[in-house]
Amino acid sequence: MSTILRPRDLAFMLHDVIGVERFANHPAHAGQTRADYDQILDLAEGVATREWAPLAARLDVEEPAFENGRVRIIPEAKAALDAYWAAGFQTAGFAEELGGMGLPFTVAQGVSAWFNAANVSLNGYAMLSVGVGAMLAAHGSESQIAEYLPPILEGRWTGTMCLSEPQAGSGLADIRTRAEEQPDGTYRLFGSKMWISGGEHELSENIVHMVLAKIPGGPAGVKGISLFIVPKILADGTRNDIRLIGLNHKMGFRGTTNCALNFGDEGGAVGWLVGEKHNGLACMFHMMNEARIGVGLGAACLGYTGYLHALEYAKERKQGRAPDMKDPTSPPVPIIGHADVKRMLLQMKSYAEGALMLVLYGASLVDEARLGDEGAAALLDLMTPIMKSWPSEYGLRANEIAIQVFGGAGYTRDYPVERLYRDNRLNHIHEGTRGIQGMDLLGRKIPQGGGAGLHRLAAAIEATAGEAAMRPGLSELAESLRYAAARAMKTTETMTGAAHAAGPAAYLANATIYLDMLGHVAVAWLWLKQALVAEAALEGASGEERAFLSGKLTAARYFHRYELPAIGPACDLLEAMDRTCLDAAPESL
Repeated sequence: MSTILRPRDLAFMLHDVIGVERFANHPAHAGQTRADYDQILDLAEGVATREWAPLAARLDVEEPAFENGRVRIIPEAKAALDAYWAAGFQTAGFAEELGGMGLPFTVAQGVSAWFNAANVSLNGYAMLSVGVGAMLAAHGSESQIAEYLPPILEGRWTGTMCLSEPQAGSGLADIRTRAEEQPDGTYRLFGSKMWISGGEHELSENIVHMVLAKIPGGPAGVKGISLFIVPKILADGTRNDIRLIGLNHKMGFRGTTNCALNFGDEGGAVGWLVGEKHNGLACMFHMMNEARIGVGLGAACLGYTGYLHALEYAKERKQGRAPDMKDPTSPPVPIIGHADVKRMLLQMKSYAEGALMLVLYGASLVDEARLGDEGAAALLDLMTPIMKSWPSEYGLRANEIAIQVFGGAGYTRDYPVERLYRDNRLNHIHEGTRGIQGMDLLGRKIPQGGGAGLHRLAAAIEATAGEAAMRPGLSELAESLRYAAARAMKTTETMTGAAHAAGPAAYLANATIYLDMLGHVAVAWLWLKQALVAEAALEGASGEERAFLSGKLTAARYFHRYELPAIGPACDLLEAMDRTCLDAAPESL
């Protein structure tokens, strides 16, 4: 059994629940079949398993080093990335006319799942490069697309996003990097950027930095931010004025270089404006929103592979006896026979598979929105902060529980679960912290379009619950989902109704709790969708397939019975507009 991902589960989510084949009706994917999608997924499994997974532990121990002005990374890392690029995975989600495979975004995310689970550090370089390519395809000029996109899709060039600065962090309104326009239409950039993943290495011929900066004389705050292409190597082969200050050594993702960069120490780094002046944040959000889906996918996959490692260990590790086994000389039993270990495994399964389903469903909304479905676009906007943050929280909890299943062995480097936990802990920070996602959801996405996204979610939930209510084996779950959805809607109405009187600070004070609450409702809904498909297919199934389908039903019941009720106290707190945290005096902490 694979301890990276379960191929059957990925196929179940993509084909049986989402039905990705329907996207082949669009001209952009015309002629594609399930066999095409399965072939690329099988190829991804093979490359991820053979080339990427064996390097994960070594990259963690032998992390990149800054030596003599250069970054040293183990040579096998480049070989593994070269295998990825040679197979064309970088191009999966790009249109054929741009040199891509033209696959639906959902299938491309399924491909990416294998590499996230196998070696998330290596995947950092690939994910960022795909994001740069997609952003340029959407907002770059024809000449910029022609110059930069082909080498990115070929894997010869990689990319970064340069947002944060030492003094600003997530507060982009306070960035100081400036861009001075030149007579030839280029810009010279001056400033420092911090926490730049993939910011310096020798894994590719060039690195394309997408840099946020302010043009002097522009509007204050975020309205004055512009976006620039700033390549490491210029077209004439000379090195741009970008200097690596040092590497940040993080607890996880240790194989992905994380850099402090200076721009313009020797006269200015040469850059080219992307899109309109002072509209850089809007352009960058194209990359950031897709990156948020990517972060959620990575978090789900890390939780998933941690679960599979724990499951395998629980089947092999023998310890203790059942409570009704009175003979102390009887042999120990595998720990998977103990009820509490099964509880932990079910908890991990419900989190990891629920998170993966959440992100893949969200990816399908990207495809539906591209087909012109305005309702899907509204739901995608609503779900994006949930897709990023819920897996980052509950995928991490799955990794934490995996360590517990391993017992003392889980804290050692003899097993991968401690590394997977460290890797996943970073996803709370990547592409906007959990608190930022909560404020984005409650402050922007909930009221957006008159609540269109939330209404679309409520309608989808009711459609699924209505179908499940007709099946005796699922009627209990339908009832629990309907109750939870109604409670979430009531809480939202109460909060938005009181927002004006309470003020924005009180309204947003518990936004993270709201994010988790609505995330739980969304995941419970998607578990019920999985249960509907599994129950329908169970009749006539046998052997491993029957066990797989039964596992889906058991996990759905677990999540609805053990996890979903937690939204009750959360809703009580939210409806009360509790001010405990808001009013806490700093000196009292």
